[in-house]
Amino acid sequence: MTAATTTTVTDATVTDATVTDADRAAVAAVPGRIVAAWASYDATAFAQVFTPGGSMILPGTYRSGRDTIEEFMTAAFQGPFKGTQVVGQPLALNFIRPDVALVITQGGILGPGETEVSDARAVRSTWVISKQDGEWLLAAYQNSPRDAA
Repeated sequence: MTAATTTTVTDATVTDATVTDADRAAVAAVPGRIVAAWASYDATAFAQVFTPGGSMILPGTYRSGRDTIEEFMTAAFQGPFKGTQVVGQPLALNFIRPDVALVITQGGILGPGETEVSDARAVRSTWVISKQDGEWLLAAYQNSPRDAA
């Protein structure tokens, strides 16, 4: 999930020849697009990673649709997420169908000046990524605390 990380997870469950190395690479790059948008606090770029009807579930928050996600992230980048960065690493990448993939990551939010994610902000995340009009987009994102409280 970090911008500098190249994902090489290839735990694909679909053996269909239509899942190409390019598809795997494009799916693996989706979390990095979120990281890059976050790094520049660009709520529009963040929302554009989602499908038009995509959903985002964070602890205490559910948003559906690009416009709603963009509105939420605009406020978050000016409020609780101001000065933060998001980081992570892939744990799994599985194709459900040739045009739908599931990515699991582990990471979290770095507060200003932090170099390691605190236990309080560490998460595991599920990314449902689908190919629409030739582009891999985030259909659903959900994260949960990494460890039970």
